[in-house]
Amino acid sequence: MSTKSLVPEKRSARERLLSAAEELFYEEGVNTVGIDKVIERAGVAKASLYDHFGSKEELIRSYLAARHDARRARIEARLSRHAKPRERLLGVFDVMGELFAEPNYRGCAFLRASAEVKAGSSVKGVCDDSRAWIRELFTGLARNAGVARPAALAQQLVLLYDGASVSAQMDRDPKAAAAARAMAAVMLDAAPKARTAGGAPRGVRPGSAAARN
Repeated sequence: MSTKSLVPEKRSARERLLSAAEELFYEEGVNTVGIDKVIERAGVAKASLYDHFGSKEELIRSYLAARHDARRARIEARLSRHAKPRERLLGVFDVMGELFAEPNYRGCAFLRASAEVKAGSSVKGVCDDSRAWIRELFTGLARNAGVARPAALAQQLVLLYDGASVSAQMDRDPKAAAAARAMAAVMLDAAPKARTAGGAPRGVRPGSAAARN
């Protein structure tokens, strides 16, 4: 008898199903994996899946929602380490570098799932919500960094974020995050700065030589 079989499973059936979905859907794709495979991996009765989720689509939606919550918490924890707005914005790419270096990294789960499902599904909805959060995050960080057009810079940063994810997946190159971070720094530093009430760029003392330039 194996030692594993002697250890009681403390997680609920719902937690075990979500854990199995996380492993299988991310490894193989949401359409490729059938519910029977998830149930087998979770070690629960088939009725448990329908009791807790009602359908495979809801299980997929819940899996992606859990990934979004985990990614958001990870990013927010990293950004909390930095006081300066510039470093907070670039910190998003530092988190990407950590993710890219993980041995099981297979690209952005939301981009992959979105490509597999129909428009209008609840799965597509959670993917859209996750992307909206990333855009809003970059917009807020750019605004706090004193950028004059934060939404425009955020759009560029999202494209950079997506490109780094695809590069890390396709090229198996975790250094894509560092390259994206360097480009983001150039874009941020080159972006026109918002003006204060005195007419100086935000963060520059009115009357200084920099303010007159």
